[in-house]
Amino acid sequence: MSAVTTPPGRLAGAPSAPARRRLDWRLRFAALSLIWGFSFLLIKVGTGAYAPFQVTLGRLLFGTAVLAAAMAVRRERLPRGVRVWGHLTVAAFLLNALPFSLFAYAELTIPSTLAGICNATSPLWGMALSLIALSEDRPTRVRVAGLGLGFLGVLTVLGAWQGFHGLDAIGTALALLGSLSYPVGWIYVRRTLVRTGDSNLSMTGAQLLLATVQLAVVTPLFTTVPTRVSVGPLLAIAALGALGTGLAVLLQYGLVAEVGPTTAQMVTYFIPVIATAAGVALLGEALTWSTPVGALIVLTGAALTQLRPKPRRT
Repeated sequence: MSAVTTPPGRLAGAPSAPARRRLDWRLRFAALSLIWGFSFLLIKVGTGAYAPFQVTLGRLLFGTAVLAAAMAVRRERLPRGVRVWGHLTVAAFLLNALPFSLFAYAELTIPSTLAGICNATSPLWGMALSLIALSEDRPTRVRVAGLGLGFLGVLTVLGAWQGFHGLDAIGTALALLGSLSYPVGWIYVRRTLVRTGDSNLSMTGAQLLLATVQLAVVTPLFTTVPTRVSVGPLLAIAALGALGTGLAVLLQYGLVAEVGPTTAQMVTYFIPVIATAAGVALLGEALTWSTPVGALIVLTGAALTQLRPKPRRT
């Protein structure tokens, strides 16, 4: 549920976009925003009946199935090479298994609206980490100001002036750690999986497969088999995986190939708005003035951190 930077497959060599598409890119952009925005509501529904690790495992299973079907249709094969699979194992943990699990555990104690806003801090974490880890990513006054403004927005959402009254600190910390995990994973990918020669679909299919294996090992150790099957939450998990993970990845890569990563990543700024609206309207979650105001400050700061200085003419 993050579009803060270019997908790993894009760095590995993305296939060219088809000449003609059935749907205009704006419609696919709107669909991706809705899918990822509603993902936090689906997590909330799923964790109402199943353990967080079970929700994450189901999500990864359905997401991997969608990508496997897409690979079969396009006749693509999985990447080769022990080195590539080793790096993909780490990427699968940082970009899928870890953040998906953290958000699932977080939503046991915090509303889906807050989880969606915490997810929007990924560009802020990414900018802060890139200044340290990526030598080519130089700071500017505007980007540093955006970083400070963004974290001021986080404090506004959390109600810092009230001493974080009524806030579950552990759940909020888990959600923030989940959003931090995404840029850590992207930086790792940029350092290890650039130009492997494999397509977006192949790399991501392998990555989700590895994340599924990781959760399949962990889940039985920390959960028990449910005594009864709750259909509604199970359908929510299926939608979370098939739509929020599998289909969303395909839509994202299509947008990156057609309109570029800068435009495609703008979906990040719509996710918390949709997550908040869905949580309030469908789950009856409470909404105070500090939530939308703080979210607006977070998104403004995140947008400023994405600005790059124009190259100087020689």
